[in-house]
Amino acid sequence: MRTELAIALPPGYRTEDVLAFHSRDAEAIAEQVGPEGLRKGVLLDGTPVVLEVGFKPDEARCTVDADGELTPPLLELAREALLNILGLRIDPAAFAAFVRDDPALGPVVARQPGLRIIQSATVFEALTWAIIGQQINLPFAISLRRTFIGLAGRRHTSGLWCYPEASDVARLELEALTSRKFSRAKAETLLRLARLVADGEVKLDRERPVADFVRELLAVKGIGPWTVNYALLRGYGYPDCSLEGDVAVRTAFHRLLGGEARPDIPTAQRLLERYAPHRTMAAAYLWASLSEQAG
Repeated sequence: MRTELAIALPPGYRTEDVLAFHSRDAEAIAEQVGPEGLRKGVLLDGTPVVLEVGFKPDEARCTVDADGELTPPLLELAREALLNILGLRIDPAAFAAFVRDDPALGPVVARQPGLRIIQSATVFEALTWAIIGQQINLPFAISLRRTFIGLAGRRHTSGLWCYPEASDVARLELEALTSRKFSRAKAETLLRLARLVADGEVKLDRERPVADFVRELLAVKGIGPWTVNYALLRGYGYPDCSLEGDVAVRTAFHRLLGGEARPDIPTAQRLLERYAPHRTMAAAYLWASLSEQAG
Protein backbone atom coordinates (compact mmCIF):
# COMPACT_ATOMS: atom_id res chain seq x y z
CA MET A 1 0.00 0.00 0.00
CA ARG A 2 1.29 3.45 -0.92
CA THR A 3 0.48 6.95 0.24
CA GLU A 4 1.96 10.37 -0.36
CA LEU A 5 2.67 13.25 1.98
CA ALA A 6 4.49 16.56 1.81
CA ILE A 7 6.89 17.84 4.47
CA ALA A 8 7.71 21.55 4.50
CA LEU A 9 11.40 22.48 4.26
CA PRO A 10 12.82 25.63 5.85
CA PRO A 11 14.53 28.38 3.84
CA GLY A 12 18.15 27.57 3.05
CA TYR A 13 17.62 23.82 3.44
CA ARG A 14 20.76 21.95 2.35
CA THR A 15 19.51 19.10 0.19
CA GLU A 16 23.07 18.12 -0.71
CA ASP A 17 23.85 17.18 2.92
CA VAL A 18 20.93 14.76 3.05
CA LEU A 19 21.89 13.12 -0.23
CA ALA A 20 25.54 12.81 0.83
CA PHE A 21 24.70 11.17 4.17
CA HIS A 22 22.43 8.56 2.62
CA SER A 23 24.77 7.71 -0.26
CA ARG A 24 27.70 6.42 1.81
CA ASP A 25 27.19 2.83 0.65
CA ALA A 26 28.17 2.72 -3.02
CA GLU A 27 26.36 -0.62 -3.43
CA ALA A 28 23.10 1.05 -2.35
CA ILE A 29 21.38 -2.06 -1.03
CA ALA A 30 19.14 -0.19 1.44
CA GLU A 31 19.42 3.40 0.19
CA GLN A 32 19.27 4.66 -3.39
CA VAL A 33 20.23 8.27 -3.99
CA GLY A 34 19.88 10.37 -7.12
CA PRO A 35 20.41 14.06 -7.90
CA GLU A 36 16.91 15.05 -6.80
CA GLY A 37 15.90 12.52 -4.19
CA LEU A 38 16.37 9.23 -2.39
CA ARG A 39 14.74 5.91 -1.51
CA LYS A 40 15.31 4.29 1.88
CA GLY A 41 14.27 0.80 2.99
CA VAL A 42 13.47 0.13 6.64
CA LEU A 43 11.44 -2.35 8.67
CA LEU A 44 8.80 -0.56 10.72
CA ASP A 45 6.72 -2.62 13.15
CA GLY A 46 7.59 -5.75 11.20
CA THR A 47 6.57 -4.31 7.82
CA PRO A 48 9.02 -3.67 4.97
CA VAL A 49 8.65 -0.01 4.03
CA VAL A 50 10.35 2.08 1.37
CA LEU A 51 10.45 5.82 1.99
CA GLU A 52 10.80 7.83 -1.20
CA VAL A 53 11.74 11.51 -1.09
CA GLY A 54 11.77 14.00 -3.95
CA PHE A 55 12.99 17.52 -3.24
CA LYS A 56 11.22 20.70 -4.31
CA PRO A 57 12.40 24.22 -3.36
CA ASP A 58 10.22 24.46 -0.26
CA GLU A 59 9.08 20.92 0.49
CA ALA A 60 9.93 17.25 0.36
CA ARG A 61 7.43 15.21 -1.65
CA CYS A 62 7.38 11.84 0.08
CA THR A 63 5.89 8.45 -0.71
CA VAL A 64 5.48 5.70 1.88
CA ASP A 65 5.36 2.30 0.16
CA ALA A 66 4.53 -0.54 2.58
CA ASP A 67 4.41 -4.26 1.87
CA GLY A 68 1.06 -4.62 3.54
CA GLU A 69 -1.64 -2.48 5.10
CA LEU A 70 -0.55 1.08 5.84
CA THR A 71 -2.30 1.56 9.17
CA PRO A 72 -2.37 4.96 10.93
CA PRO A 73 0.26 3.83 13.51
CA LEU A 74 2.54 2.56 10.73
CA LEU A 75 2.08 5.79 8.78
CA GLU A 76 3.07 7.74 11.90
CA LEU A 77 6.22 5.63 12.27
CA ALA A 78 7.02 6.35 8.64
CA ARG A 79 6.51 10.07 9.14
CA GLU A 80 8.84 10.04 12.15
CA ALA A 81 11.45 8.19 10.08
CA LEU A 82 11.12 10.78 7.32
CA LEU A 83 11.73 13.63 9.78
CA ASN A 84 14.88 11.79 10.84
CA ILE A 85 16.33 11.11 7.41
CA LEU A 86 15.60 14.70 6.37
CA GLY A 87 17.41 16.11 9.42
CA LEU A 88 14.45 18.14 10.64
CA ARG A 89 14.77 17.42 14.38
CA ILE A 90 17.11 20.30 15.28
CA ASP A 91 16.74 23.85 13.97
CA PRO A 92 20.32 25.09 13.40
CA ALA A 93 19.34 28.76 13.75
CA ALA A 94 19.61 28.74 17.55
CA PHE A 95 23.18 27.47 17.43
CA ALA A 96 24.14 29.97 14.73
CA ALA A 97 22.97 32.81 16.98
CA PHE A 98 24.67 31.27 20.02
CA VAL A 99 28.14 31.11 18.37
CA ARG A 100 27.98 34.23 16.23
CA ASP A 101 30.91 35.75 18.15
CA ASP A 102 32.65 32.49 19.04
CA PRO A 103 36.26 32.62 17.74
CA ALA A 104 36.45 28.89 16.99
CA LEU A 105 33.09 27.92 15.51
CA GLY A 106 31.59 31.31 14.62
CA PRO A 107 33.56 31.54 11.36
CA VAL A 108 32.80 27.91 10.46
CA VAL A 109 29.06 28.53 10.88
CA ALA A 110 29.30 31.72 8.83
CA ARG A 111 30.89 29.79 5.98
CA GLN A 112 28.40 26.92 6.19
CA PRO A 113 25.03 28.30 7.30
CA GLY A 114 22.14 25.94 7.80
CA LEU A 115 24.08 22.75 8.49
CA ARG A 116 21.79 20.03 9.87
CA ILE A 117 22.15 16.75 11.73
CA ILE A 118 20.95 14.09 9.30
CA GLN A 119 19.73 11.04 11.18
CA SER A 120 19.21 7.35 10.73
CA ALA A 121 15.61 6.36 10.07
CA THR A 122 15.18 4.81 13.54
CA VAL A 123 16.88 4.90 16.92
CA PHE A 124 17.73 1.20 16.57
CA GLU A 125 19.46 1.85 13.25
CA ALA A 126 21.51 4.66 14.81
CA LEU A 127 22.51 2.50 17.76
CA THR A 128 23.52 -0.51 15.71
CA TRP A 129 25.43 1.64 13.25
CA ALA A 130 27.34 3.20 16.15
CA ILE A 131 28.28 -0.27 17.41
CA ILE A 132 29.21 -1.55 13.95
CA GLY A 133 31.34 1.46 13.08
CA GLN A 134 33.21 1.98 16.32
CA GLN A 135 37.02 1.71 16.15
CA ILE A 136 37.19 0.64 12.50
CA ASN A 137 37.62 2.62 9.29
CA LEU A 138 34.57 3.85 7.41
CA PRO A 139 34.80 1.60 4.31
CA PHE A 140 35.05 -1.52 6.50
CA ALA A 141 32.18 -0.29 8.68
CA ILE A 142 29.98 0.23 5.61
CA SER A 143 30.86 -3.27 4.42
CA LEU A 144 29.86 -4.75 7.80
CA ARG A 145 26.64 -2.74 7.79
CA ARG A 146 25.81 -4.16 4.37
CA THR A 147 26.39 -7.68 5.68
CA PHE A 148 24.26 -6.93 8.76
CA ILE A 149 21.35 -5.76 6.59
CA GLY A 150 21.63 -8.85 4.41
CA LEU A 151 21.59 -11.16 7.43
CA ALA A 152 18.80 -9.57 9.46
CA GLY A 153 16.90 -7.31 7.10
CA ARG A 154 14.27 -8.17 4.51
CA ARG A 155 13.70 -7.23 0.91
CA HIS A 156 10.84 -4.94 -0.01
CA THR A 157 8.84 -6.08 -3.05
CA SER A 158 10.59 -3.32 -4.99
CA GLY A 159 13.90 -5.14 -4.43
CA LEU A 160 15.39 -2.66 -1.96
CA TRP A 161 16.64 -4.15 1.30
CA CYS A 162 15.08 -2.85 4.54
CA TYR A 163 17.19 -2.10 7.61
CA PRO A 164 16.25 -4.58 10.37
CA GLU A 165 14.46 -4.05 13.65
CA ALA A 166 15.57 -5.47 16.99
CA SER A 167 13.42 -8.59 16.70
CA ASP A 168 15.07 -9.48 13.37
CA VAL A 169 18.58 -9.13 14.76
CA ALA A 170 17.70 -10.99 17.97
CA ARG A 171 17.08 -14.16 15.96
CA LEU A 172 20.65 -14.28 14.61
CA GLU A 173 23.24 -16.69 15.94
CA LEU A 174 26.61 -15.32 17.02
CA GLU A 175 28.43 -17.30 14.34
CA ALA A 176 26.36 -15.70 11.62
CA LEU A 177 28.18 -12.45 12.42
CA THR A 178 31.61 -13.67 13.51
CA SER A 179 31.94 -15.81 10.37
CA ARG A 180 31.46 -12.63 8.33
CA LYS A 181 34.24 -10.45 9.74
CA PHE A 182 32.45 -9.08 12.83
CA SER A 183 34.66 -9.21 15.89
CA ARG A 184 33.26 -11.38 18.65
CA ALA A 185 32.87 -8.37 20.97
CA LYS A 186 31.02 -6.36 18.32
CA ALA A 187 28.75 -9.29 17.44
CA GLU A 188 27.96 -10.01 21.09
CA THR A 189 27.08 -6.38 21.74
CA LEU A 190 24.76 -6.20 18.71
CA LEU A 191 22.93 -9.38 19.71
CA ARG A 192 22.78 -8.43 23.38
CA LEU A 193 21.25 -5.04 22.55
CA ALA A 194 18.79 -6.48 20.03
CA ARG A 195 17.53 -9.09 22.48
CA LEU A 196 17.12 -6.56 25.28
CA VAL A 197 15.16 -4.24 22.98
CA ALA A 198 13.07 -7.10 21.57
CA ASP A 199 12.24 -8.26 25.13
CA GLY A 200 11.29 -4.74 26.21
CA GLU A 201 14.08 -4.43 28.77
CA VAL A 202 15.62 -1.52 26.84
CA LYS A 203 13.03 0.87 25.44
CA LEU A 204 13.83 3.12 22.48
CA ASP A 205 10.68 5.23 22.74
CA ARG A 206 11.38 8.80 21.63
CA GLU A 207 8.99 10.20 24.21
CA ARG A 208 10.90 8.82 27.19
CA PRO A 209 13.17 11.06 29.27
CA VAL A 210 16.70 11.07 27.85
CA ALA A 211 18.15 10.23 31.26
CA ASP A 212 16.23 6.93 31.34
CA PHE A 213 17.45 5.99 27.86
CA VAL A 214 21.05 6.79 28.81
CA ARG A 215 20.88 4.82 32.04
CA GLU A 216 19.48 1.72 30.35
CA LEU A 217 22.00 1.76 27.53
CA LEU A 218 25.02 2.30 29.76
CA ALA A 219 23.98 -0.81 31.69
CA VAL A 220 24.37 -2.90 28.51
CA LYS A 221 27.77 -4.59 28.33
CA GLY A 222 29.74 -3.26 25.37
CA ILE A 223 27.98 0.10 25.18
CA GLY A 224 29.78 3.17 26.49
CA PRO A 225 29.24 6.94 26.55
CA TRP A 226 30.37 7.54 22.95
CA THR A 227 27.87 5.00 21.58
CA VAL A 228 25.08 6.46 23.69
CA ASN A 229 25.79 10.02 22.63
CA TYR A 230 26.05 9.03 18.97
CA ALA A 231 22.67 7.28 19.25
CA LEU A 232 21.17 10.38 20.84
CA LEU A 233 22.55 12.46 18.00
CA ARG A 234 21.74 10.21 15.01
CA GLY A 235 18.68 8.51 16.49
CA TYR A 236 16.85 11.00 18.66
CA GLY A 237 18.11 14.29 17.30
CA TYR A 238 18.91 15.30 20.88
CA PRO A 239 20.37 18.84 20.82
CA ASP A 240 22.97 18.55 23.60
CA CYS A 241 25.08 15.43 22.96
CA SER A 242 28.64 15.71 24.28
CA LEU A 243 31.01 13.83 21.96
CA GLU A 244 34.31 14.48 23.69
CA GLY A 245 35.24 10.83 23.06
CA ASP A 246 35.01 11.27 19.30
CA VAL A 247 38.46 11.40 17.69
CA ALA A 248 37.28 13.65 14.86
CA VAL A 249 35.82 16.17 17.31
CA ARG A 250 39.10 16.36 19.18
CA THR A 251 41.08 16.60 15.93
CA ALA A 252 38.89 19.49 14.81
CA PHE A 253 39.45 21.34 18.08
CA HIS A 254 43.19 20.87 17.65
CA ARG A 255 43.15 22.31 14.15
CA LEU A 256 40.88 25.20 15.04
CA LEU A 257 42.55 26.16 18.31
CA GLY A 258 46.16 25.10 17.69
CA GLY A 259 48.43 23.75 20.38
CA GLU A 260 51.04 21.07 20.44
CA ALA A 261 48.74 18.05 20.77
CA ARG A 262 45.17 17.02 20.15
CA PRO A 263 43.03 17.64 23.26
CA ASP A 264 42.48 14.61 25.45
CA ILE A 265 38.96 13.57 26.39
CA PRO A 266 38.67 15.64 29.62
CA THR A 267 39.96 18.72 27.79
CA ALA A 268 37.54 18.20 24.90
CA GLN A 269 34.71 17.80 27.39
CA ARG A 270 35.58 21.18 28.93
CA LEU A 271 35.79 22.78 25.49
CA LEU A 272 32.39 21.41 24.53
CA GLU A 273 30.77 22.59 27.75
CA ARG A 274 30.86 26.17 26.54
CA TYR A 275 28.46 25.20 23.73
CA ALA A 276 25.79 23.67 25.99
CA PRO A 277 22.86 23.28 25.40
CA HIS A 278 23.83 23.08 21.72
CA ARG A 279 26.68 20.55 21.83
CA THR A 280 25.15 18.39 19.09
CA MET A 281 25.41 21.22 16.57
CA ALA A 282 28.90 22.00 17.88
CA ALA A 283 29.94 18.46 16.97
CA ALA A 284 28.35 18.80 13.53
CA TYR A 285 30.32 21.96 12.81
CA LEU A 286 33.53 20.52 14.20
CA TRP A 287 33.13 17.62 11.75
CA ALA A 288 32.34 20.09 8.97
CA SER A 289 35.49 22.07 9.73
CA LEU A 290 37.58 18.99 8.95
CA SER A 291 35.92 18.68 5.55
CA GLU A 292 36.73 22.32 4.85
CA GLN A 293 40.39 21.79 5.67
CA ALA A 294 40.52 18.60 3.61
CA GLY A 295 39.21 20.54 0.63
